Amino acid sequence: MDPRTGLSLMERTILIANTSNMPVSAREASIYTGVTLAEYYRDQGYDVAVMADSTSRWAEALRELSGRMEEMPAEEGFPAYLPTRIAEFYERAGSVETLGDRRGTVSIIGAVSPPGGDFSEPVTQHTKRFVRCFWALDRQLANARHYPAISWLDSYSEYLSDIQPWWEAHAGSAWVHDRQEMMDLLNKEVRLQQVVKLVGPDALPESQRFILEVCTLFKNAFLQQNAFDDVDRYSTVEKQLKMLSLVLTYWKRGAEAIRTGVPLAKLRRMKVLAEISRMKFSIDNDSLEEIDRLAARLERSIDQQESLYV
Repeated sequence: MDPRTGLSLMERTILIANTSNMPVSAREASIYTGVTLAEYYRDQGYDVAVMADSTSRWAEALRELSGRMEEMPAEEGFPAYLPTRIAEFYERAGSVETLGDRRGTVSIIGAVSPPGGDFSEPVTQHTKRFVRCFWALDRQLANARHYPAISWLDSYSEYLSDIQPWWEAHAGSAWVHDRQEMMDLLNKEVRLQQVVKLVGPDALPESQRFILEVCTLFKNAFLQQNAFDDVDRYSTVEKQLKMLSLVLTYWKRGAEAIRTGVPLAKLRRMKVLAEISRMKFSIDNDSLEEIDRLAARLERSIDQQESLYV
């Protein structure tokens, strides 16, 4: 059910299914059928999302057709015009002003399934050339039941400068700084995890072990999302920013407390941390003042710990 309209999502969904046992020409044509239908509704002023799963299977059908026509193969047997076809497909996305003075959009999400997870194969490489946003799915995250299993290090977006004004208008100017600070912590955590694998966590000073603690809290309380939970399946911009700010408050105040002599074990045992890790489930989008109360409790808890060791 669509939470916005209360109607079934199938009422505004079109499926084009071409299985692997169908003629190769049908598999090759299906991707064009889908984007042509999207453009039909776009010209009526609708916002359309196209999910192509997967462009790798489409490229294999293209390779098979090219072989049957005895064309000269290029890298890994794909035709030499593979990059052109991929570019032509993604270039059909965008926003237009229709002849009826409406505005319609087509957004394309293309799934790529590299054989054996090899990102250097032609379809993946050429796709990354033409798109400016890439979500890399991580098998280890999926095995750990961390969903969505999107790698925060391998994924990237080149739209940050384009979307920054929107985020600043809806979430305030702190969004850019907070996002960058959290990404820096996640990058530091990767390097520290390599050290932990070699010598164990006890070899790290408490200030660096605290980075691991903060990143673990952020992954569990922010990056993980349960699409089947009534509260967590959708978070407003305001809720996302407040949750991010709360985790960063824990990082800043906790790092300061450790420098003043507070043991990491004392910070771990603060009761408010359990509530912070559950806030995405327990606080809905209309009760954001609860996050402010959590932040105030976190400040008081850290102040109490500092008063014992100063």
